[in-house]
Amino acid sequence: MESNQMLQYKDTTPAARLDNKTLNRMVWRSMQLQACFNYERMQAAGWLWSILPGLEKIHTNKEDLAASMTHNLDFINTHPFAVTFVMGMVLSMEQMKMDIQTIRSVRISTAAPLGGIGDALFWMTLIPIVAGMTANMAIQGNIVGPILYFVIAFGAEMGLRYGLMYWSYNMGTKAVSMMTQYAQQITHAASVLGVFIVGALIANYGGGTQLGMELANGESPIVIQKYLDSILPCLLPLLFTLLCWYLLKNKGFTPIKLIVMFLLIGIIGCIFGIWGGAAGGYEALVHVPWHA
Repeated sequence: MESNQMLQYKDTTPAARLDNKTLNRMVWRSMQLQACFNYERMQAAGWLWSILPGLEKIHTNKEDLAASMTHNLDFINTHPFAVTFVMGMVLSMEQMKMDIQTIRSVRISTAAPLGGIGDALFWMTLIPIVAGMTANMAIQGNIVGPILYFVIAFGAEMGLRYGLMYWSYNMGTKAVSMMTQYAQQITHAASVLGVFIVGALIANYGGGTQLGMELANGESPIVIQKYLDSILPCLLPLLFTLLCWYLLKNKGFTPIKLIVMFLLIGIIGCIFGIWGGAAGGYEALVHVPWHA
């Protein structure tokens, strides 16, 4: 496979354009991109499974098909929603029977940056926004919440898969230069929007985290939470979020450890009246330490 003879396909006659039925079939197959995910080749098995219907129609020569399947099992790691962008370009190059090394280089160089762009656009922007809106509806007992989440998230995903497949397949290698030209600007803009949305979600869903401590001051006790709000509203949720970031980045914490830590903080804090809302059977225990 690495010999000079196999750097080119044996049948170099350009193949006919793939029909829409085959393209649509590969779009749906692309949803299984990560079915055989592994740390050696990442999404390679799912990638080959997705693109195989097109390769079978392009390469009527069995040796060429075997060569194409082999190099399409190379390492690949990209965003699952945007994988059809890479797929369309690779298919257009396979159709023109370009040399194998060029196809491999374009596939690898395009897939990697697309993964970062996709993460910024979807995992850090679209999904948090949609989940934030619909989760609030679900919490209130509205069945429309989870249904609306599925419709928006799945609709955006499939619309992107179809759109990118046809766009990149029709544009071919021109799509590579367009993406790489604006990749940095797209990633930066999406990251800024994602950070903005995360900040809004912290304030919206973390606002219930408040101190319940009061300091004795005659008939007008000092409510510590009011002073914190005067400094910066939702200061505690922000500090907890920054603590999570610090522990994950610098102390090797895992999400499971953070969940257990905050569970303990919540239980102990409610018992001793640190958090607002503590009352009932613990009321005497709650107020003694802070009013003594």
